Amino acid sequence: MRIIGIDPGYAIVGFGVIEYERRIFDVIDYGAVTTDAGTDFNTRLLEIYNDICVILDRYKPEAMAIERLYFTSNQKTAIAVAEARGIVLLAARQRNIDIYEYTPLQVKSSVTGYGKAVKKQVQELTRNILKLPEIPKPDDTADALAIAVCHAHTSRSHLPTIMN
Repeated sequence: MRIIGIDPGYAIVGFGVIEYERRIFDVIDYGAVTTDAGTDFNTRLLEIYNDICVILDRYKPEAMAIERLYFTSNQKTAIAVAEARGIVLLAARQRNIDIYEYTPLQVKSSVTGYGKAVKKQVQELTRNILKLPEIPKPDDTADALAIAVCHAHTSRSHLPTIMN
């Protein structure tokens, strides 16, 4: 199964594309879509959409695993991230890619076995699981790979929430 993991944002959208077959992982590609802070927000959304479309068309994932948003403080940031996340979801739905959402707790539990693991633990175990020489940068990219690993681990269970 080819999975794309997405860590949504409007300045940086992390992505990681993996293959998962018979408990074996193969990393296809990973990186980040970035937008410049000085750019008009609507233009930033268009840039994210265009770049995500290119990535989806290039790698043709069967599933998209994306972090479920939750915010406790900055409402302005929450709305902007939600809008950028919506652009990513739109691109996936236009290509009939199944979309699965995971909470940070689910990702941490799946990757480390402990729902309160710190970011560095999750990143290091993701690096180890995928046999990468180092933790990918920026952090959003490492997080996207962890989300993809989470989906691979839970795709046959009832943990994921499908958005179809």
